[in-house]
Amino acid sequence: MSVYADTNFITRLYLERPETAVAEKLFRSASPVFPVIWLTRLEVINAFEQSVLTGFGEARARVSAELAAACQQQFRDDLSQGLAMKLVNVSQAEVSARFVAIAMRHTAKHGFRAYDILHVAAAQVLRCERFWSFDKKAVKLAKLEGMRVMV
Repeated sequence: MSVYADTNFITRLYLERPETAVAEKLFRSASPVFPVIWLTRLEVINAFEQSVLTGFGEARARVSAELAAACQQQFRDDLSQGLAMKLVNVSQAEVSARFVAIAMRHTAKHGFRAYDILHVAAAQVLRCERFWSFDKKAVKLAKLEGMRVMV
């Protein structure tokens, strides 16, 4: 598994945003099987539900409860089929150790969020070479850690 996609990227494969076309093109061109860790699975589930209340993306366009439910089902189906995404286990001890090392190297200087650090640490533990996200801070962190990013 050489591509790690964070929640920010994965949700754009389900909910229409300006970045969706780019996400779909990247996904089709690479045909990856994204590793999905427990955190990503929970964040994606919450992102769909949050989009009903507050909207999705920068424009904050609200999503209907029916669309969120359809996205939830499609996401569950994709995980169970394991063709595009696969639920994987990562060692909490390894991710924690990487998290601390990354935080010590970069957070005081750049102010990275814990979730961004967790995703990059998990990608490293899973030996992913590429990191896909539309979150500028997460992309910056992945680059600082030597990963290839979408751009």
